[in-house]
Amino acid sequence: MDIDYAIRKDNPTSFVCYESNMVNVNTNTWWIDFGSTIHIANSLQGMQNLRKPVTSEQFILSGNKMSSHVEAIGTCYLTLNSGFVLELQKTFYVPSFSRNLISVSKLVPFGYSFHFSETSFSLIYKSDCVGNDILSDGLYSMFLRNDTTHNSLHVQTGIKRCVVNEDSSTLWHQRLSHISIDRIKRLVNDGVLSTLDFTDFETCVDCIKGKHTNKSKRGATRSSVILEIIHTDICSLDMDSHGQKYFISFIDDFSRYMYLYILHNKNEALDAFKVFKAEVEKQCGKQIKIVRSDRGGKYYGRYLEDGQSPGPFAKFLQEHGIVAQYTMPGSPDQNGVAERRNRTLLDMVRSMLSSSKLPKFLWTEALKTAMYILNRVPTKAIPKTPFELLKGWKPSLRHMRVWGCSSEVRIYHPQEKKLDPRTISGYFIGYAEKSKEYRFYCPSHSTRIVESRNAKFLEYDLVSGSDQFRNIVSDIDHTESQPSTSSDTLFIVHNTPQVQTGVERTIAEVQPVIEVSQAVDNIPVDQVDQELPDTSEQQVEPHASSEDIGATLRRCTRTKRSAIPSDYVVAENDPKFFSQAMSCKESELWYNAMKYEMSSMRCNNVWDLVELPNGAKAIGCKWVFKTKKDSLGNIERYKARLVAKGFTQKEGIDYTETFSPVSKKDSLHIILALVAHFDLELQQMDVKTTFLNGELEEKVYMKQPEGFPSSDGEQLVCKLKKSIYGLKQASRQWYLKFHNIVSSFGFVKNVMDQCIYLKVTLQEKG
Repeated sequence: MDIDYAIRKDNPTSFVCYESNMVNVNTNTWWIDFGSTIHIANSLQGMQNLRKPVTSEQFILSGNKMSSHVEAIGTCYLTLNSGFVLELQKTFYVPSFSRNLISVSKLVPFGYSFHFSETSFSLIYKSDCVGNDILSDGLYSMFLRNDTTHNSLHVQTGIKRCVVNEDSSTLWHQRLSHISIDRIKRLVNDGVLSTLDFTDFETCVDCIKGKHTNKSKRGATRSSVILEIIHTDICSLDMDSHGQKYFISFIDDFSRYMYLYILHNKNEALDAFKVFKAEVEKQCGKQIKIVRSDRGGKYYGRYLEDGQSPGPFAKFLQEHGIVAQYTMPGSPDQNGVAERRNRTLLDMVRSMLSSSKLPKFLWTEALKTAMYILNRVPTKAIPKTPFELLKGWKPSLRHMRVWGCSSEVRIYHPQEKKLDPRTISGYFIGYAEKSKEYRFYCPSHSTRIVESRNAKFLEYDLVSGSDQFRNIVSDIDHTESQPSTSSDTLFIVHNTPQVQTGVERTIAEVQPVIEVSQAVDNIPVDQVDQELPDTSEQQVEPHASSEDIGATLRRCTRTKRSAIPSDYVVAENDPKFFSQAMSCKESELWYNAMKYEMSSMRCNNVWDLVELPNGAKAIGCKWVFKTKKDSLGNIERYKARLVAKGFTQKEGIDYTETFSPVSKKDSLHIILALVAHFDLELQQMDVKTTFLNGELEEKVYMKQPEGFPSSDGEQLVCKLKKSIYGLKQASRQWYLKFHNIVSSFGFVKNVMDQCIYLKVTLQEKG
C-alpha cells in the first residue's frame, strides 16, 4: 500500500493514497504503513472526540485519481494485545476503505519507534515494548484485543446540542448522584425543588450497576437530641489515591448528619475523631455522650484474658467521659447506621464513576460529593433532611450539577493574554469545602484539580449519553493506582508552541494523583525539534560578529537518531510497592523473599513490639524489591529489603550523629598493587544484612512492616534495637560495630584512611 501527501497552492488540500492487495480483513485489524501520512479507520470503533472535517479534509485522493469521502475526524484508542492503549490522534474515518491504517510518520514524533524483522515487528514506546505482531499478506498487521470494543465509545456525528430541561427528573437524578426517585419526590413535596417532570424517568442502568444487592432486615434505635449517639466505622478501598486507602465516617444518630475523613492508614482514626469532636461540639454547643463502633483494634484495642486492653481510641473516650458501645463479633447489624451509610456512599460512588467514565483515582472526590449530597436529601429514618435537623433551615439544591459532566472553567490567570482562551476544559468533581466554589478535574492544567465559581456546565452530554464532546480516555481497570503498572492510564499534558494546549497521552507510567500535582512533560528532544517552526533564519547567535548576522543560517538535514537504540532496551519490571508485588504473578516468590528478610530481623533481634509512648512518633517503613540476575540476564533470586523511611526522622530526637567514613579509591589501588607485587593471597568477605548488626543509641520507633502484622495487635510499634536500612545513622552504627570487632582482634586503624585496618604478625624463621 502506497500513500502520498500532496499539497496544491490554488486548490484545497487533499490526502492522496493508493490502496491495493484488496482482501477480506477483520475490521479489528490495523496495518502499519510507512508511506501513509495520516491514520485511517473504516469504522467508529474506539473513536472519540469526533468532529466534522473542514473543507481541506473532506476527501482522500487515491493513486488512481479516485477520491474517498471523509465522514469524520477524531482520536482513536486501540487496546493492543499487551494491554497498552495506543492513541492515534487526528484519525480519518473513511467507511469506503477496506483496511485500517496506522501512519508510522505520525507516531514517531510522539516517542514511538519500530523494530522490524523478516516475519514480525515490535512497537517501542519510551524504551518499552508495548506491542508486536506478524507479517501478513506482505504487510505488517497489528491485531487488537478482543475486548477492545468494551472500552470504546461509539458516537455519532452531526448531533446538535439540545437545550437542557431544568425540570427533568432524570437530570436531577444525576445531579444528586443517583439518589432514589422517592427522595427526589420528597424534595419536590417539601418545596426544596420546584415541580419536576417524572415522565422521562426510566430505569437507570448505572444505579443497577452500583446499588444492586440482596435485601436484608434492619432495626434501629433512635436518640432524642443531637450528639447523643455517634456512629462510626472505617471502610477500606482497593483503590489507592496517593496513599489514601481508607475513610472514616461519623454519623449523628438524631439528625443522620455525616462527617467523613480520608485516611492513609487506620492509625489516623483517633486524629480524625479529635478534629470531628472539636468541630461539632463547638458548632452545636453540646457534648458527645456515646460513640458506637465495631470491635476493631483501632476502636477497641486488644482483648486479654482479664478483659479489655484499651487502645489509644478507647483511652481517649475514657479520658473525656464518653461511653463506648461496641458491637458483638460477627454482628455488623448492631452498627447498622454506619455500615449502611458506608454502603450507600460506595453505591453512589460506583454509579458516579460508571456514569461519568472518569478515572478511578478520583474516588475521594466522588466520595466527598456523595457525603455532601446525602446530608442534604431526606432518608426513611428522619422526617426532614439531616442538614435541616442540624442547621435549622432547609438546604438549597439549585447549585447542584451532574458529577463528572464536561465543563468549561474560567480560572484566575494573571499572565493571561488577550488572544488566549478564556476557559479550559474540565470535568465537575465536587463542591469546595471552605468556599462557595466548584471543584474541577482539568487534565490540561498544571494543577489538575482546580476550584472556581465561574464555569459552564455541559450536563446534557452526560445525561443524554452523548460523549462526542468529552475529551478523556475511557478508564481502564487496573490493579491499583500505584506507579509502574504497565496497564494503567494517566493523562499527561504535552506543551506545544501553539496557543491552545491540552493534548492527552496514554502512557505506561502512572503516578498517584493528589489534589495539586505538577504535569510532567516527557517530549523527547527530537520531537521538540520537529514540531517547532523553522525560525533559524531569524535567530542570531549571542556571540556572533556583525559580519555573520546577515548570513543565512542553514538547518542541518542529518537524520536524527534516537537517544537510546531499540537494541539496548532493557525492561525493569520490579514492583515498587507491597500491593503491586502481591498482585503480580511472582507474588509467591516475592512473599518468600519478604519472609526471609523478616527471619533475618528476628535472628538479629532488631526490634521489640511495644506501645507507642505519649509524645513519641513512629517512622514509617516500606518494602524494596529487586531481582538479582546473572551475567546472561537470567534471574537468580528475588530479594526483598525492609527499609525505614529515614527522611521523617528529626535531628536531636531519633538521631544525632550520622557521619561514617568511606574508603578511598587510592587505598584500594595500593592494596591491590602490594598484593600483586609480593604475590600475596587476597581474600574477600561479605556481611549479609550489614546494617542489622549496628546497635542504636537513640530511641527509635517504627511502624510494623506491611503484610506482617503482629498477632498482638496492629497498634503496637517496633522499638528498634539495631539499625536497619534507611535510618540516617545506620551506616555510622555499622562502622562503630565493625571498628569494635576488628579492634578486639588487634587490628589498628590507619591514620590516613579510617576504613583501612592493619595488623602485623611477626613470625620467626625456622
